[in-house]
Amino acid sequence: MEKNTFTVVNDQGQEITCYVLFTFESDETHKNYVVYTDNSVDSNGKIQVFASIYDPNEEGGTTLLPIETDKEWKIIETILSSLQEEIKNKKEQKETDEQ
Repeated sequence: MEKNTFTVVNDQGQEITCYVLFTFESDETHKNYVVYTDNSVDSNGKIQVFASIYDPNEEGGTTLLPIETDKEWKIIETILSSLQEEIKNKKEQKETDEQ
């Protein structure tokens, strides 16, 4: 996951470009995760975000594996929430500085 994009093939055989938001290794699970989007929008109008397990040492492409435990999802959700809060705070600070 060194590049910022990768391509996947969906169930209909279409190639879809995905954009890496961030990667991380969990000290808790000792696995590597990639969080990404294809910029598709859900029914609420929000950009969809996906996550998978990957092996950063795999050569010749990376196989994305599904996240199967609630514990792993909780770790990812916590990181996403923290990042969203940080972005929100920076935006609010910028608006305050501009006043």
